[in-house]
Amino acid sequence: MRDIRVVLTTVNYKEEHYQRLAQAFEPATLIRLRSDDHEGIAQALEVADAAVLAGDILDERFLQAPLLRWIHCDHAGLNRSARPELFERGLLVTSSAGRSSPALAEHALFFMLALAYQYPRFLDAQRAHQWGVPGQNELRGLYGRTVGIIGMGNTGTELAVRAKAMGMRVLGYRRSSAPPPPGVDRLLCGSNGDSLDELLAESDFIVLAVPLSNATHHLIGRRELALMKSSACIVNMARGAVMDEAALAEALYAGQIGGAGLDTFTQEPLPSDSPLWDAPNTLITPHTTPQVPDRTGRSIDIIAENVRRYRAGEPMLNELRPDDVYTRESRGS
Repeated sequence: MRDIRVVLTTVNYKEEHYQRLAQAFEPATLIRLRSDDHEGIAQALEVADAAVLAGDILDERFLQAPLLRWIHCDHAGLNRSARPELFERGLLVTSSAGRSSPALAEHALFFMLALAYQYPRFLDAQRAHQWGVPGQNELRGLYGRTVGIIGMGNTGTELAVRAKAMGMRVLGYRRSSAPPPPGVDRLLCGSNGDSLDELLAESDFIVLAVPLSNATHHLIGRRELALMKSSACIVNMARGAVMDEAALAEALYAGQIGGAGLDTFTQEPLPSDSPLWDAPNTLITPHTTPQVPDRTGRSIDIIAENVRRYRAGEPMLNELRPDDVYTRESRGS
């Protein structure tokens, strides 16, 4: 049984949430510091064997800490910290992925519905006091159409259930073999030799919900965009660098694909001169999703379960693994 004696925490929780966090680690001692208290953190790392951090950037202080064994980053994506040195050091790193997945799935559906209904055109018409838009009788809703979800983690599985409830055909893709999650009509698995090509060719909407790693950097490029239907739309709820943004812009301006819903970008904020701002039939949100109720409480649920698993020597939730490593020279968002 693994013990936890001292925990460094830099999360900025309200007192009620902090008390829940402290209870989860009992009888361990918690050292509560601000993220900018560099001297205090350095001292705490001399004695801490676990840490719960507000951010996802793990610098040399944490790699050199003599007793540190487990770090939980209260953050979803860990691509900024996914370095080989973590595994060389033997550090166990987990995240709060999944705390916002219901809202992220809704966000993907928001993009899909707005693109299907071409809502920006109707909003412009409303503002101009104009009754309708050309071609409105040719529009189709989501019912009976196919969505391809790339990444069947927390957000992907939440989206599959919602898309199926709306009468869509759901294709899923994941890297490792597993039974299809609820709502998925067909699951393609990289470890079984399946490629993305079939999903790209058959889908009316493609949703990216994968972590950013060396394996998923520019997962969608010119070749993949060329496989899509000319009417198909792509939605990025992952990280910007999962797509080759230059190739995406070219495809949108050329009318090669039907549109895009983008919440994440390689450089954030998105530069004002990016061609994506004015790309045809493209919707942009600034890497923000309305929160689920008590998001912090959902984070603590994940942490508490991981405390139990850590002490019991069981596999951890949201554990960073070697194939999650991201070492690209330009680390995207």
